[in-house]
Amino acid sequence: MPDAMIVRHCAPTLAGLKTASMFTCPFQSREEMNRQVSRLNRRLAPKGIRVLPLRFRGGRGLIYLYRPGWLNRDLQQAETRSILARCGYGWDTCAGQLRRLRQRLESSREFPHEIGLFLGYPPEDVRGFMEEKAENYKCVGCWKVYGDPERAQRTFDRYKKCTDAYCRCLEKGRPIEGLAVIRKGS
Repeated sequence: MPDAMIVRHCAPTLAGLKTASMFTCPFQSREEMNRQVSRLNRRLAPKGIRVLPLRFRGGRGLIYLYRPGWLNRDLQQAETRSILARCGYGWDTCAGQLRRLRQRLESSREFPHEIGLFLGYPPEDVRGFMEEKAENYKCVGCWKVYGDPERAQRTFDRYKKCTDAYCRCLEKGRPIEGLAVIRKGS
């Protein structure tokens, strides 16, 4: 798993601007994926960041990089809990919710729409995406926006600026663990 790929897809999470990110990466086998995830966890866990393989299919792994404390906080929001309950999630721990997400990913060809809640997207936008069947959105960036487009655009701009800066730092030789920021509540 190249550091450049991780930074390109996960810089806002590494920087402590976003709860979680995910990306796909080619692997020879599920075992290779698990070995690489373990190595990455050893590098990033001291910064409060965890890496979890969500799915392996067709030689590609779906990798989830997240801040556990932030995810737990996000999953406790009333609107988030309501959406997850409608999707068959129980009142479980954060780890239990992640297990349920993994099950849903494994059993479906499509991404379950609630995945945005696990990425730190605003619940109103996730709900809007589900109810509007991905249509009638106000703007689009990292996700489709159904709530506040101005706030979302500011967020998209921050994420892009962060990613550009982190890619430059990586090119200059800064290691990924040096880019990961410790944030309160991670």
